[in-house]
Amino acid sequence: MGNSKKVLEIKKKKVPLKGMMDNVMEQFNHAADHIDLHPNIRKILSITNNEILVNFPVKMDNGDVEVFTGYRVQHNGALGPYKGGLRYHATVDLDAARALAMWMTWKTSLAGLPYGGAKGGIKIDPSLYSQSELERITRRFTYALADNIGPEHDIPAPDVNTNSQTMAWIADTYMSTRPPAQRSANQHVVTGKPDGSGGLEGRDRATGFGVYLTIKFWADKNNMDLNGKRFIVQGFGNVGYWASVFLEQDGAKLVGVQDASGSIHNQDGIDVEHLFNYTQEKGGAVANFPNSELIEKDAFFAIDCDICVPAALGNQITKDNASKIKAKLIAEGANGPTNVEGEKILLERGITIIPDILCNSGGVIGSYYEWLQNRSGEIWHLDEVMEKLRKKLKGSFDRVYNYSENEDVDLRTAAFCIAIQRIEKAYVQRGIFP
Repeated sequence: MGNSKKVLEIKKKKVPLKGMMDNVMEQFNHAADHIDLHPNIRKILSITNNEILVNFPVKMDNGDVEVFTGYRVQHNGALGPYKGGLRYHATVDLDAARALAMWMTWKTSLAGLPYGGAKGGIKIDPSLYSQSELERITRRFTYALADNIGPEHDIPAPDVNTNSQTMAWIADTYMSTRPPAQRSANQHVVTGKPDGSGGLEGRDRATGFGVYLTIKFWADKNNMDLNGKRFIVQGFGNVGYWASVFLEQDGAKLVGVQDASGSIHNQDGIDVEHLFNYTQEKGGAVANFPNSELIEKDAFFAIDCDICVPAALGNQITKDNASKIKAKLIAEGANGPTNVEGEKILLERGITIIPDILCNSGGVIGSYYEWLQNRSGEIWHLDEVMEKLRKKLKGSFDRVYNYSENEDVDLRTAAFCIAIQRIEKAYVQRGIFP
């Protein structure tokens, strides 16, 4: 009965995620029309290069064997090795992975990185498994993927419900399958590793720092002082937490947070570090945090605020709630949190959206620095990493903002146009083999 209930829950969640592919294709085609993309290149970029599905058995703590399904979708590699996260979630499927992989292609291109786009993961609720079971699942998944990943071919990173420990297991498993003389040369098969295992100092906060920076850059362009501004965050994981930390340091005030456990609100402000410590004690849940009011899920986006940071899953802002949003700025910490219908409503209302492929690109930029660090055998310090991130993101933001102003288009269209044009240039210069 329990298993059938889990299957039913997974099936229920499939419907909105299938819309993600529709969203990304509509965004792509809109930008492609704007830049008059060559029809042949449009055909190439409209499809994925490779789609890998693996079913693999793992022995559980009680001795039973379970079979898991894992995915890796490689969208496009015109600019370099495939790059993108691995998520462990009940909603993981090929359709979601396709959309997320395509977004990664645009994200790495926009950031000016020598990467293509990929995404993947395992259809699993990790909360149902022990740490030792998750380790075996991860290692077996890595073995099943085999040479479909590699430090110069496809480089995974953390995503939803995966972290530096997950990446350490993948790196160790992959390196163990190489000949002894080649093992240390394959450490950069993944990024987002722990500091002591080839990781980049500051990688943990890179995505959230990037979200904060793009908000700050936008505020500076629009003569807005972040001091005293109120913001809400959906998802208080790694991205939501670090974005909140940096915004609070600039004087902004967190007034609402939503996660799977519930939605909390306090117009007088929620202390970010106190909330983080509370969630550590409560298994990551924000519900019932002291000095906050528990509100209905549907009331979250209607909280009175200046800035909204959706940093959870895709398709959270839709036509059903876009008209209720009071924020003047949406900073997309998650991938695809705003669907096309929701975005149209927001833009008509004069609300600015900093698109995901720009807003949360600090993570993949940090991954690129970790990859470089491993390849060259260097170790960079935190202040150096943060300055590199700031400089790289400032360049990306200015390009998108200026394109938006010059072409009179929204920031997402501007970001897509810049990203697609870079890939188009690569195809034009190189041609199509044979």
